Order: sequence, then C-alpha cells, then structure tokens
Amino acid sequence: MKKILSIIALLVLTSNVVAQDLNNYKYALVPSKFSFSREKDEYRLNTLSKMFMQKYGFESYLDSEILPSDFASDNCNKVYVDVVEDNSMMITKVKVVLKDCYNQVLFTSDEGKSKLKDYTAAYNQALREAFASFEKLNHQYNGNGVTPKKEPQVETKVEVKVTNSVTSNVETTLFAQPINNGFQIINAEPKVLYKIYKTSTKDFFIATKGTTQGVFFSRNNEWFFEYYQNDKLVSEKVEVKF
Repeated sequence: MKKILSIIALLVLTSNVVAQDLNNYKYALVPSKFSFSREKDEYRLNTLSKMFMQKYGFESYLDSEILPSDFASDNCNKVYVDVVEDNSMMITKVKVVLKDCYNQVLFTSDEGKSKLKDYTAAYNQALREAFASFEKLNHQYNGNGVTPKKEPQVETKVEVKVTNSVTSNVETTLFAQPINNGFQIINAEPKVLYKIYKTSTKDFFIATKGTTQGVFFSRNNEWFFEYYQNDKLVSEKVEVKF
C-alpha cells in the first residue's frame, strides 16, 4: 500500500512540475503537416490541433501563417506541437507531444483511440481524446518566459556538401520590400520569390521560397538562402538590395 501511495504521489508531483514548466510558455507552433501525413492539414488534424492548443491556454499559430513579431523573434518562447500515430489494424491511435526549442520533450498526452472506419472521423476522435489529457495541465502563462541556453562560442570549420546552386545566382538583382515581421524579395517584374521573417539574430531570417522552407542570412556581406532537399543541404547565393 505504501508503495502504491508513493507512486501516486510521485506521479502527481511530476504532473505538477510539468505543468509549471509549461506555464513559462505563452505560444504554441503547430506544423501545417505532420510527419505521418500525406498532405497539409490532412483530416484537419493541424487546424484542430491549433484550436485545441488555444482552448488549453496557448496562443497558437500554424507555421504557414503570418506570425506576429513577438512570436517570431525568439525560437524558445514557444512549444512545438507534434502528433504521432501508432495505429493497429482496426484502431487509430495518436498522441500529442510538446517539445521545446532544443527538441526536448516537455509533455506527452495520453493516447487517444478510435475504432471508427472513416479516416477523418477516426483521427478527429482520437485527437480529441488525446487532447483531453491537457485538462490536468490547467495551463496559465506566468509571464516569466524561457531564457535560451547560452552555448559557448567555438569557432569551427564545417565542410558541407551542397548542390551546384551554391555558386549560381538565382536572379541577377532582387529587391527587398518590407512586410509584417520581415521582407518579401521580388524581381523586376515584380514577382515575389522569397518571403523572409525576422528572428532574434541580426541578418538571419526564417524564409520561404514557394513551398520550400529554409533560412536566409548574410555571410561576408553576401546573402544566401539555404534549405534541405533529399536530406542534403542546398545553398543559393542571392543578389538582393535592401
């Protein structure tokens, strides 16, 4: 009996510690596509996840939305939402996982299950059941925020294999137009080629080029757009005037 009571007390204490840690976070970022999905917002899981995170006290955004400056200025002021599946032949099973900016797991929900045959209905029911365990968190942002870890600055030389695009300019000369939280990079037509969003680091932006997501930054007074393609880093030099 004492062992059982000790285990229960430990679980309650752990739950309280997790809830307190999550209270340091104001925001939540939900991807527009989960890793097991075949397309964006499949079965409306991403939209529903955003809605549930808002319901349980987080100011939430999809990564495809225009983000407010306070949200985008710091990678560590938000939790990163993921949904993972563990389906069996007749049962749809999902869990919701919250991580920090260092990819450390902060919270994992109870498993949500559904035996419905329709995929949309099954995933929706399982997701709702998984999010029900968020009730015990009673999340309330405490205003403290999270202080990013300061890593020691060590100069290292890194060799990176990139495609031939690293030596070629995407356009002869492009121009930067201010938008909310950043810039859009246009050519002479004018056609929007990139959208870049400010971060807490000077001359370092989160960037999109069509459906491709990456980073846009200055190195030795030159601008580059870098992204991953088939698990290989691609670097494009961009001639742009700000």
